[in-house]
Amino acid sequence: MEKHNFTAVSEFIFMGITECPELQVPLFVLFLIIYAISVLGNSGMIIFTIVDSRLQTPMYFFLRHLALTDLGYSTAVGPKMLLNFVVDQNPISYYGCATQLAFFIMFIGSELFILSAMSYDRYVAICNPLRYKVTMSQQVCWALVAIPYLYCTFMSLIVTIKIFTLPFCGYNVISHFYCESLPLLSLLCSNTHEIELIILVFSAINLISSLLIVLVSYLLLLIAILRINSAEGRCKAFSTCGSHLTVVIVFYGTLIFMYVQPKSSHSSDTDKVASIFYTLVIPLLNPLIYSLKNKDVKYALQRTWKKIYSIFS
Repeated sequence: MEKHNFTAVSEFIFMGITECPELQVPLFVLFLIIYAISVLGNSGMIIFTIVDSRLQTPMYFFLRHLALTDLGYSTAVGPKMLLNFVVDQNPISYYGCATQLAFFIMFIGSELFILSAMSYDRYVAICNPLRYKVTMSQQVCWALVAIPYLYCTFMSLIVTIKIFTLPFCGYNVISHFYCESLPLLSLLCSNTHEIELIILVFSAINLISSLLIVLVSYLLLLIAILRINSAEGRCKAFSTCGSHLTVVIVFYGTLIFMYVQPKSSHSSDTDKVASIFYTLVIPLLNPLIYSLKNKDVKYALQRTWKKIYSIFS
């Protein structure tokens, strides 16, 4: 049944994560620390992979863009979410909400395909090492990130324009801490079947295609690694893709939990917790995983600190 009480909406108000007053300050401090470390970690990863000559390889090229997408969607959500803890009402303008939604969809979608490109890179590095530089040329690497960026920009514009060209009923309170497509659909007055179908199709294409590339790449990787005779060789091969595999499991696991669970089992609180995890916690974990488990990144960090120390000493 369609709702017909059309009213112009000029802004939206976020309900936020919690309405408990005693939790506002502790959560603000916690998420501020998480967001600050995430920004520093991902910004540092981008800078290190640009300025350090030893990190000018395809793997670190993709890692730079992974950090860029992490920084992009966490920044699209984080500052506005933090503001919700320190103000009584946290409004966002009509066009601000549309912009936030568009950037979030674009960056989160791009991360899916960058992770799949990274899995293909690891497959080539281990299974075809002699042809690695030819197969993963600079042109190929740029194509593997440029195409996802262009496609996800197109997807985000389609979804955002479709939602924001439909009339809202005047009720402007979003039951979330950022402008997410599903809470926005509940505020629309017209039939949302078409936009729901568009979101479902895009989500299925993105998740299935990128996950299929990851699974096939790691299946071929596993077969190749098991054929290595020495235990030391197998350990070395596993170590080159261990960080990426950890990131893939965490990221895809969270998205599958969020979007593939039955609609009847969805709850507002559960969705918010899952959203916090993939909008703030994962962008924090990714640079930590790669810096803690990667000798090249740790050496780059040490060299950078030595240069800074020598400048100011």
